[in-house]
Amino acid sequence: MDYFPLFLDLHQQRSLIVGGGEVALRKARMLLAAGTQLHVIAPDLVAELAQFAAEDKIMHTARTFLADDVIGHRVVIAATNDRAVNRLVFDACEQRGILVNVVDDPALCRFIVPSMVDRSPLQIAISTGGQAPVLARLIRARIEAWLPHGYGTLARLAGNLRDAVKQKFGDDERARRRFWEVALDGPAAERALAGDEVGATQSLQTTLAAADSASLQQGAVYLVGAGPGNPDLLTFRALRLMQKADVVLYDNLVSPAILELVRRDAERIYVGKKADNHALPQEEINRLLVKLAQQGKTVLRLKGGDPFIFGRGGEEIEELAENGVSFEVVPGITSAAGASCYAGIPLTHRDYAQSVTFVTGHRRAGEIELDWPRLTNPNETIVIYMGVKQAPRICEQLIAHGRTADTPVAIVQQATTPQQKTVIGTLSTLPHLIEAAGIKPPALIIVGNVVTLADKLAWRKSQA
Repeated sequence: MDYFPLFLDLHQQRSLIVGGGEVALRKARMLLAAGTQLHVIAPDLVAELAQFAAEDKIMHTARTFLADDVIGHRVVIAATNDRAVNRLVFDACEQRGILVNVVDDPALCRFIVPSMVDRSPLQIAISTGGQAPVLARLIRARIEAWLPHGYGTLARLAGNLRDAVKQKFGDDERARRRFWEVALDGPAAERALAGDEVGATQSLQTTLAAADSASLQQGAVYLVGAGPGNPDLLTFRALRLMQKADVVLYDNLVSPAILELVRRDAERIYVGKKADNHALPQEEINRLLVKLAQQGKTVLRLKGGDPFIFGRGGEEIEELAENGVSFEVVPGITSAAGASCYAGIPLTHRDYAQSVTFVTGHRRAGEIELDWPRLTNPNETIVIYMGVKQAPRICEQLIAHGRTADTPVAIVQQATTPQQKTVIGTLSTLPHLIEAAGIKPPALIIVGNVVTLADKLAWRKSQA
């Protein structure tokens, strides 16, 4: 990250602004709202700052800045239109280890002032690192519109109950956290958002009285589909569970951008599987899910795509059910849907394909091969998961069993992500194109006449 996010307690702390114009006024309003003891140094002040001084809300020194003026202040903001003065302020703070911000000059800042959404005590800060402050304000406006003021009330009421919760659950951090997850996502939240502060308080107290450590310690497993790679395609339910988990088991198809959305302090266990290289055999993954849940943990099994489409989710929940472990399955956008949409290849189209079949190119050793004759209907789209390595044989067998050699084919690598690459060819040319383009898993093969629509419908240009 470019900046470490930090909220400062400036109540009864001394802060300094150098400058007396409109920009200094905006910064002064924010600092005064934070309870600081504000000192402003400037030969002249705009009218509102002058009024602040007259009302003793700020201390004003009517002269130009001197280096020693920064001594004794927690934070300093330089808001003059003179770059030389601003540089002098920065240098004086640097020499003394004081946090300094030079307005509109990120290179001379040890902290930046974010755009704020204030629902005190709930606060949200948005920053673009000084690169695009207008964008930060636009995002703030969207959050302002989405976030009801009642959340500030809910945060305050929860703060009033903290000591009682700690007294009831003692040092059991997991029980405390789970209590709050239940309490803040139920009737109390609804009443706070409706402006019923008394009702929200009563609901929180009732929930606390009924809560017990034993029930809050019960573990559970959530099998969550992480989709094809783009974080924007996660479901709301997936995002909520990603923030609740004590431990996360994730596979090779879960993108780093999605993994970053998991709760920061959750334990992360990689159980990914690549061709001929399994970090953990499936049977051990199944047993680990049971073990972690029986330890009372909330377990997130984060799987690329959808858990029930070539995700072996069925095998995992069979083990959970046999051991009496509570579980929930959250669907995700399967890779076929993501790849086809982002490559502009509809899987069905009344003029080209009236059905679609999903198959996997990765089979267990000793198993029978795919039902090749079943896959030769020219009016059907075939989507092949995990087929990069077996692409030459897949193309060969489809041709041998009746598909024409010039049947359109596409392979989509890292679908829906900025790294997406789409290669278009035919059954006869695809193996060579894969090698020439350096296609590596994760990638998906789409076979059928619908592929011819890609040139016209590919709204996200990524063809190799």
